[in-house]
Amino acid sequence: MMAAAALRPHKAPPARVPTRWVAALCAACFLLGICVVNRYWPVPEHPGCPDTASSDHSRAALNQVSQTREVIMALDKTISDIEMRLAAARAAQAMSQGMSPSDSEDDQGSMRHRMSFVMGVFTTFANRKRRDSIRQTWMPQGHQLRSLEEKGVIIRFVIGRSENPNPDNEVDRAIDAEDKEYNDILRLNHVEGYGGLPMKVQMFLSTALTMWDADFYVKTDDNVHVNIGITRSILARHRMKPRVYIGCMKSGPVVTKNDSKYYEPDHWKFGTEGNNYFRHATRQLYAVTRDLATYISANRHILHKYSNEDVSFGSWLIGLEVEHVDERSLCCDCEWKAQAGNPCAASFDWNCTGICNPVERMTEVHRRCWEGRGAEGHTQF
Repeated sequence: MMAAAALRPHKAPPARVPTRWVAALCAACFLLGICVVNRYWPVPEHPGCPDTASSDHSRAALNQVSQTREVIMALDKTISDIEMRLAAARAAQAMSQGMSPSDSEDDQGSMRHRMSFVMGVFTTFANRKRRDSIRQTWMPQGHQLRSLEEKGVIIRFVIGRSENPNPDNEVDRAIDAEDKEYNDILRLNHVEGYGGLPMKVQMFLSTALTMWDADFYVKTDDNVHVNIGITRSILARHRMKPRVYIGCMKSGPVVTKNDSKYYEPDHWKFGTEGNNYFRHATRQLYAVTRDLATYISANRHILHKYSNEDVSFGSWLIGLEVEHVDERSLCCDCEWKAQAGNPCAASFDWNCTGICNPVERMTEVHRRCWEGRGAEGHTQF
């Protein structure tokens, strides 16, 4: 019982921004804007002035207008930054958005430790065997999972709730029992299947942000083999950057035929038939920094959701100042890469959009691909 309790995430009290601070800051920005405009606003020309003086005055006035605009743009950027911080604070207060209640008062009062990354392994009610295959291979269990968290890595299976949750619902009871046994499942306040994967990704980020403070937030699937050590090393190289989107970047054709499972109802938005999507990471594994996760969480209600999860995620970042990192070791055949001396961070079969027959083959892939080959222990850093 003590070990299970230790594995539960520590939660901090919700961040609150006093309303009077916001009002005072907005008023200060307004007064500063008035002062700047009064200082730099051009003086109207007087009739009868010589042409040369008028020309010089016009140039000076244009310079003053340009400076004024720059100052106003800076103020606007500052206000936008304040609004983003307020949105992040509101997201942190949204404890009801899928976060489980604390088991003790001590958890509510404890400070959060900054993690390296939080990884959500997306799964469904029917995929219990897939989850077990991962538990038996690359995802540590018990004290090893606790040791991993002490090193700054959180890994959880991510799943929503049934359409009609109640104490007698067998599906929800089965997941609750599984979580009680392994303590490695993150339940979302989200109906499984509703709104598709794009909405589930948004809910995962919102929930994870309220529970853990991390440099990166990572999404993967339950039919992918992950090399935890290599993944952590890749992310660590970009830890000091504020806005990074890491994954195997691709740009496939926009599917316009409605008999395909990848059919895009909004295909007309991408121009003429035959056009490709913008660059985005494959859905098997990708990561974003905290700033980007916060942006998506705070704006999730107005971010458009395309039919495909990876396209949707890429579209949410397309208009932002974001560094796209094309990391090919997040989508490769580990055996082939190992022969070249470059181990894979995430392994799967392209033709199956994951490991083909993962329940049967995960052990085989793990034997060839895990970071501890030839060494003691489950996970090596």
